[in-house]
Amino acid sequence: SHEKICRYLAKEGQLVVVSVGYRLAPEHKYPAAYEDCLGATIHFMRNIEHYGVDPANVIVCGDSAGGNLAAAVSQTLAGRPDLPKLRAQILIYPGLQAVDFDLPSYQQNQRVPPLLREHVAFFALQYLNGDAANTKEILEGSHIPPDMRLKYRMWVNPD
Repeated sequence: SHEKICRYLAKEGQLVVVSVGYRLAPEHKYPAAYEDCLGATIHFMRNIEHYGVDPANVIVCGDSAGGNLAAAVSQTLAGRPDLPKLRAQILIYPGLQAVDFDLPSYQQNQRVPPLLREHVAFFALQYLNGDAANTKEILEGSHIPPDMRLKYRMWVNPD
């Protein structure tokens, strides 16, 4: 689905682009996709000289669920002294939190295809455990205990 944009970026930016075809939910539940992306990134970083890439210029990127995976890979690799440091991460409408599906961005875009608010919650559950039976509870916010919601309010809030 992303081959054309990857080819465009590689050609126009004179870049080496590695696109990871990770396993998808619901057939492959978490952490399969994460493990695929992490494994591919580590392999690339360990063999970087083979690709003729400057180790100081490696960027991970992803959109939607891929944005979530790019962020998770970045966090994991941040503490790895045996690999070059990532230069940056590019996250395009990433799924980064599942605490509050009622934030302004969800409200403003709740009826904007293809990522309707209900679809985002449904896909998040598919990714995590393959069971979307609790989509309604996720959208209502009843999946997070009140004390935990207060704890994470510092990071996940409309402000």
